[in-house]
Amino acid sequence: MQRQWLYKVALWVLGFPLHIIFFVLQIVNYLKNRAQPAVERLSQTEKEAIKQQLLEEERNKQRYFNQNINKEKTEKIVAQRLNNYIQTLITEDEDISKSVSLSDIYSQWVSTPIGFISSIMLALPMYLLMTIYRFPIIRYIAERLFLMVFVIFGVTWIVFTLLYFSPSDPAQNILGIQATPEQIDNFNVLHGLDDSYWVQLLRTIKGVVTFDLGFTYVGNELVIDALIRRFPITLQVTFFSLAISLVIAIPAGIYSAVKVNSLFDQFFMFIALIGLSIPTFWLGLIFILNFSIRNRWLPATFNPDNPWSLLMPAIVLGTSLAASVARMTRASTLEVIHEDYLLTARSKGMSNWRIIWRHIIPNALIPVITVIGLQFGGMLGGSAVTEQVFNINGVGSYIVEKQFVPDIPAVLGGVIYIAIIVSLVNLVVDLLYALIDPRIRTTLKN
Repeated sequence: MQRQWLYKVALWVLGFPLHIIFFVLQIVNYLKNRAQPAVERLSQTEKEAIKQQLLEEERNKQRYFNQNINKEKTEKIVAQRLNNYIQTLITEDEDISKSVSLSDIYSQWVSTPIGFISSIMLALPMYLLMTIYRFPIIRYIAERLFLMVFVIFGVTWIVFTLLYFSPSDPAQNILGIQATPEQIDNFNVLHGLDDSYWVQLLRTIKGVVTFDLGFTYVGNELVIDALIRRFPITLQVTFFSLAISLVIAIPAGIYSAVKVNSLFDQFFMFIALIGLSIPTFWLGLIFILNFSIRNRWLPATFNPDNPWSLLMPAIVLGTSLAASVARMTRASTLEVIHEDYLLTARSKGMSNWRIIWRHIIPNALIPVITVIGLQFGGMLGGSAVTEQVFNINGVGSYIVEKQFVPDIPAVLGGVIYIAIIVSLVNLVVDLLYALIDPRIRTTLKN
């Protein structure tokens, strides 16, 4: 990790609290040693033992030199030697305290329960970063999520700048042409539109960080609540559309490639071309006219309590997706079907269906997954036209409706939502690449 500057900086930042603790502990230890009198470091029992030892040494010295010194003078000499001994201990203790390293102080600190728990809590982010780095797939996901943060803030800045310098006036559009200058000024003050560019930008970035994008100009509802309330509806329509398109497109595309230039291949590619060419709003109106107005088989508008109301929007959205996926599946399969390793598989006696399942499909799915991911992310971002046709109160229709005001908080919330969805879908697509192709897994591990 030290070889990569980004991880090196991250380690230093996450380890900074521990460095602060070590530094504080060293200062506390030094001040404690300086503040406490050195004589107090020895207990009374230790002082008496040292004094008796020094007294015995002085008496033995007097006997050896045949000296006759009275008791008071002897005790005075012993007291002087004891004081010198204590001063020597003081000097040694100060030298030792000055030479104590951070690791020694940390070892003493960790030996206590409070110090051990505190060190674990402070070092936990650094340990977590090391664990993430240890596993290549997890590290790849973490790096992509980290880059996604910069994408979100970049998109926020660009969209906010465009809306700020837009000639359209939200106060004039919402209050109408009959609004007085005082009413327009009050509106601007109420929503902070009279602040400078940088103040509004910082407030918007703070809202992104705290997941609080404020209230909409029209309706006075929380932007986050409005998006969360509409997201499940968009998600249902998107998943139904994706399921319908994949069930039809992938098998038909593979079969068309296997039976290339056959009657089925030509007919199916003609149908796929029509599916790409038909506008979704026109197809939706045709469905409503035939299945709702004339025959009354299906409801014309979306109803959350009626699951059949999802069928027509899902088919309309899935038609263009199925056409794109089918054409890409056929083209990708045709590229794979003439590779040399398939000739080797046939020479080993493998059946055609086993070759298709074991070799053709896994290698042909990479570009197909790319198309599916892009289309899926776009539909999760909201298919405004289809939602308007079938009266679906989803994210797409909400963003389009608010951008004509322009309702700046709502538009910013919608754009940030789309940026997050597209980034997450691209991450999932890249992980599916690694799941399908072992060569990509090897690249990630390296």
